[in-house]
Amino acid sequence: MAEKIPPFVVVVPARFGSTRLPGKPLLKISGESMIRRVAARAGQAGAAQVVVATDDERVTRELRGCGDILVCMTRPDHASGSDRIAETATHFGWPDDTVVVNLQGDEPFAPAAGIRAVVATLAGDDAPMATLATPIEHADELFDPNIVKVVRGQNGRALYFTRAPAPWARDAFAANRNVLPPHVPFLRHIGIYAYRAGFLRRLAALPRTPLEQAESLEQLRALEHGYAISVRPTPEPFPPGIDTVEDLARAERWLAAQGPVGS
Repeated sequence: MAEKIPPFVVVVPARFGSTRLPGKPLLKISGESMIRRVAARAGQAGAAQVVVATDDERVTRELRGCGDILVCMTRPDHASGSDRIAETATHFGWPDDTVVVNLQGDEPFAPAAGIRAVVATLAGDDAPMATLATPIEHADELFDPNIVKVVRGQNGRALYFTRAPAPWARDAFAANRNVLPPHVPFLRHIGIYAYRAGFLRRLAALPRTPLEQAESLEQLRALEHGYAISVRPTPEPFPPGIDTVEDLARAERWLAAQGPVGS
């Protein structure tokens, strides 16, 4: 039986000036821009509203004629996607109990089931924030700093997020770092969060933290300030997000392999 989930909105933060991949929202994958693909995925999940929060008019122009997708122009100086979404929540006047999903603008293949799963995780837990993870199956993923790892406790709560290889299998990696040892829970973090608008505004008002700045991972601000983050395994394969030129080429190959259904 499908889980009952509350109504929710999806906000896609889309900063134009990405350091590693400038102009990322407008880059094409098989002829369609990344931001259009991400917004379409949000609509397929059943969101009551889909909003793209951006700092650049070029993104606004790209989304004209895209059905019910709304655009919120935000300040250019936000430190993270969550901060940008907090401004969006205030702009639309969403009540504190509104469930908001942060679907990052570099997740063009996010499955609808995954978006709904993060909402169900928030609704079924008293943690103020929820996210998803998927197993890491290859050593090159674990050692890639562009792939964020999450270490999860027995209670399903995040212990830490990092760009470094984690957890560190000491004895196994002393012998061989090219193969992942079995029975170690290596998890890739998925770029999606759910929270309620009231918590989102509180989070954005908190000062940035040392680990957040060192790792450049916004979710560490919540952990460092003592807030729990619930982590659920994604219910369907969740292709990696796009951070580099190499990721973009891989996305083209992945989409071509899916055929008409994946597009």
